[in-house]
Amino acid sequence: MIESLRVPKDEVAKWAGIASAVFSFAQCLTGILWGLASDKFGRKPIILFGLTNTMLMILLWGFSTSLPMAIAVRAISGAGNGNVGIIRTAVAEMVPWKELQPRAFSIMPLVFNIGSVFGPALGGALANPYHRHPSDPPGSALLDQFPYALPNIVAASIFLIGITTGILFLREPLETCSSRRDYGLIIGKKITGAAKRQYINIKTWWRQRRGEEAEPLLKPSSASTCASTAADEESPRKSSIRHRTRPPKPRLRDVASKQSALNLLSYSLLALHALGYDQLLPIFMHHPPQSPDSTPSIHLPFKFAGGFGIDSPRIGLLFTLYGVSGMLGQFLIFPPLARRFGVLNCLKAVTCIFPLVYLVTPFTALLPTALEQQIAIFALMLGKGWASIFAFPCSTIMLTNSASSLSVLGTLNGMATSFSAIGRATGPFIGGIVFTEGVRRGYVIAP
Repeated sequence: MIESLRVPKDEVAKWAGIASAVFSFAQCLTGILWGLASDKFGRKPIILFGLTNTMLMILLWGFSTSLPMAIAVRAISGAGNGNVGIIRTAVAEMVPWKELQPRAFSIMPLVFNIGSVFGPALGGALANPYHRHPSDPPGSALLDQFPYALPNIVAASIFLIGITTGILFLREPLETCSSRRDYGLIIGKKITGAAKRQYINIKTWWRQRRGEEAEPLLKPSSASTCASTAADEESPRKSSIRHRTRPPKPRLRDVASKQSALNLLSYSLLALHALGYDQLLPIFMHHPPQSPDSTPSIHLPFKFAGGFGIDSPRIGLLFTLYGVSGMLGQFLIFPPLARRFGVLNCLKAVTCIFPLVYLVTPFTALLPTALEQQIAIFALMLGKGWASIFAFPCSTIMLTNSASSLSVLGTLNGMATSFSAIGRATGPFIGGIVFTEGVRRGYVIAP
């Protein structure tokens, strides 16, 4: 898509890195503010606002007509979304038991891996349906004028489903805001109640048609009596929540303890190198291979500037398989191992895998056949992916457990979003520039 915005081919990596960096830098500036807002106004409204902002910016990104417009859209998208930290906070509030945290905190990366399965495949299949080259003049059809709009329209539709689901069924996890009247939940209960009644009516009609007994074993009077008793028992608890005072505003030293600061630094560095690698990998795979007589010349083992030269559908297929493997490992392998060996030991172990993967990756372009290249890079992707599915949840759990209390957790995760955004911005930004300059000088291994 960056190339379609009239960017020279040898500068695509640089501007792709800048587009990614702008999003993260903008998120860095507002992450703490969104965390504070979620502590004050509740998690649900801030999450829904972030989803809505992302949905609108995805549409504008697909209809971008110039590089400055695309960069501005990315900046607004990052500034208006602090959901990563807020969702982590909501998970911690819903699951305070440490023995269940590996399973709970693996759900969010699991969802990310599911997106990694379908996202690249869907984007590769829907992007540029008329197969227009960036140098060709656009036709009269909408999707010919905006060749990358279709996958973004589909993505925005998925966001709309998520926003609607959140409005109707997401309960406020922040205890001090949970007693507020939520009209979205009220409507959601009416919808589910009507659906249940319709299901019961259909089920009853079907049983009567087959001649089965449809009379319930318990009379409605006893059920209503039990319900009223439960409601009476529940009312004092709701009353106590309604009159609970808001905790005092957290101080900086309450949020940024020594352990929290160390975990913030670890998480930021992890985001820097992991996201930088993920950003450059498809660019490296798409970069054309280098012929022996090309300029700059090849001097092995370190001076070479070739990639794989494979197209977007094949890259999407590799990332889809990569996402499937990560999804299985995230939910089936990580929780039991984290419970057995501890999150800190798991984090120390997988940290050693990252530099080995980064060092070997560029040399896969020297393999003689395309099949061998793709098998080798996929094996490295698996190694890096499995290291990531351990590293990110472990770091998140350690950060959550370092909070002095739940009252500062939203602010702490807001700080984590801001600091990790610096890493997510710096990694792709520096990586894109170094890749572009390295390829120009003949050193694809430079990043």
